[in-house]
Amino acid sequence: MRIILVTGSGGAGRTTVAAATALAEARAGRRVLLVSEDVEPLPAQDGLRVLRPRPAGDFRREFLALQARSSTALDLLGAVPFEEAELTELPGSRPFALLRALRDAAEGDHELAVVDLPPLADALALLALPEQLRRYLRRLLPPERQAARALRPMLAQLAGVPMPAQWLYETTGRWETELAAVQAVVDAPATSVRLVLEPGPAAVRALRTARLGLALQRLPLDSVVANRLLPAGSEDPWLAGLTAQQHRHLAELRTVSGAAGPDGAAGPDGAAGPVCVVDELPHLGRDPRGPEDLVLLAPARRPAAAPDPVPAWTVEDRREEDGVLVWHIGLPGAVKEDLSLVRRGDELLLTVGPFRRNVPLPAALRRCTVTGAGLVEGDLRVRFTPDPGLWPRTP
Repeated sequence: MRIILVTGSGGAGRTTVAAATALAEARAGRRVLLVSEDVEPLPAQDGLRVLRPRPAGDFRREFLALQARSSTALDLLGAVPFEEAELTELPGSRPFALLRALRDAAEGDHELAVVDLPPLADALALLALPEQLRRYLRRLLPPERQAARALRPMLAQLAGVPMPAQWLYETTGRWETELAAVQAVVDAPATSVRLVLEPGPAAVRALRTARLGLALQRLPLDSVVANRLLPAGSEDPWLAGLTAQQHRHLAELRTVSGAAGPDGAAGPDGAAGPVCVVDELPHLGRDPRGPEDLVLLAPARRPAAAPDPVPAWTVEDRREEDGVLVWHIGLPGAVKEDLSLVRRGDELLLTVGPFRRNVPLPAALRRCTVTGAGLVEGDLRVRFTPDPGLWPRTP
């Protein structure tokens, strides 16, 4: 199943583009699921279903389930349980409701799921969250330390109450299962991100930020939607000036994305990273009204069955020439001043501008020490020298 995650600059029209894409694909005969909290009611359309995340209801349901599982221990403490009517969602519940909706989007018999994500910065943080939380759980409660939990039911029977450690392990295991399911959706080969921008001074910065953040998370950017383009050829000097300015920014977007321009030539930055197409959508001169306007705002290019894969992070063996192994990490648009590398055990803590990720080292590099790094046209080359005490000796 194809999954398109739609995000973009705040106010650029990402929710409208997500709804328009879903409606157009349903009209073309595909079974489509639209996941959006903010979308306006859509007309009844065969093959189209809308899933609305409900943070408040999701929070109440999860809290009451947690309270029910802890009822024996809470009774021992004399705690008074909450009723559903008195629960109000806490800050931070919205991202988790959206993650659960993203997990649910991978289920069912639809062919395409279009997911309306928050604005760009929040969306990038959201997509990185499952991996981060799973890492925290493994660090705080390593699986090997949970071997003793098999004894907990017997101890609980002897004591007459559930053991706290048993409850903790069970809760951790449930969280791990749910987070793994969400991460599987994010990492699936048929999942990609669509970026909605309104060509202007901030659009190119947003595109560079998106490419860098997505490259670090190894998520494909399948297209950029240039939204609300003004009509060319106006005789009004004021409107003509705005149009010219907007099209200059559009040309910059094409250059940064590496997409082909109107003459078929790729932008000069096309080699800096994976190429993504730029779709142009018109400014209607008004807010969208009804399904016919939404159809006008759907990208003309239909989503492929699967996006182009993100280039692999490869390990180059240069032991014979230079005595090192080189790990090539693709980070299009990265600059040296914003890069930081720290080796921690079997992980590389990689910071790129506002983004950070703990990346597990390939097996061969775990037996090496980091001896240097360099950045060449978006290719981060980290050099590793084999540790003589760990590396197999050749006869």
